[in-house]
Amino acid sequence: MTVAAYVLGRVGADLYPQQLNTPLEDVRTFERFVGGFAGNVATGLARLGLRVGIISAVGDDGHGRFVRRFLEGEGVDCSALHVHPTLRTALAFCEAWPPDDFPITFYRTPTCPDWELQIGQLPEDLAAARLLYASGTGLAREPSRATTLAALQRCRQRVIFDLDWREVLWEDVRDFPELAWEAVSLALAVIGGASEFTAAALDPSDVLKRGPKLVVVKRGAHGATIVDARGARDVAGVAVPVINGLGAGDAFAAALGTALLAGADADEAVRRANAAGAIVASRLSCSTAMPRAPEIDALLAGGTVTDGQVRTG
Repeated sequence: MTVAAYVLGRVGADLYPQQLNTPLEDVRTFERFVGGFAGNVATGLARLGLRVGIISAVGDDGHGRFVRRFLEGEGVDCSALHVHPTLRTALAFCEAWPPDDFPITFYRTPTCPDWELQIGQLPEDLAAARLLYASGTGLAREPSRATTLAALQRCRQRVIFDLDWREVLWEDVRDFPELAWEAVSLALAVIGGASEFTAAALDPSDVLKRGPKLVVVKRGAHGATIVDARGARDVAGVAVPVINGLGAGDAFAAALGTALLAGADADEAVRRANAAGAIVASRLSCSTAMPRAPEIDALLAGGTVTDGQVRTG
């Protein structure tokens, strides 16, 4: 079966605290989940009914096998999930201080498997995909930087590019604006928070002049701002009790792309994306929290979220 969308980039094991509002040094127990931009978005797309493949890499270790087993169980094509022979699978430990503080400690430097992806490891059918997802973290180090730009070239104007600015992962933060400009010029849609557009020295309205048809500025609980040929306008968010905001942006991206492929206009696509992000924010994890279409439908129809579950009536 043909892959409709590929997701390129960061994947690994996320260790989430079982004790909220607790510094990392005092957390006693963690639960492990698949995480990272590519892992989360691929899971989100699969749960929304899209045939999706991941382009990334893990280590030849238990965490890497855990990642593959979970993604395959979700229906993600893992034929381009490579195994690095010597590097260990990337890890991330997070703290959870609801509603808006979720520090992450990354174990990715000086390098990790997905930053070592080579151009020759891109799947042969990549150019045939209807969508490619990529993120700014893929541009942070070589050879991933060259591989990411090559993938964007193959899928130009069929790319959803998430700025995904994480300063701690860049050797030289001054590289980000120039590389972000190059990436967005190849995209169909560009997603990021207001601070990420600032870090990339991008004015959302100017991005359209580079080629993208849609720019979305995420504003958390306040929803999002659309910038397209019709101008700029806000789409309201969906209020939920927040447990962990990490992964909400990945759910947003997955729902946005799925809706656009289904023929939705930008406003409807962002409404669905806001709802998907809200559902994930009401849950502890990222990948396993990704919603399915009926949950998004129910929330938009007036449902509420209690204990991470969407309830109607």
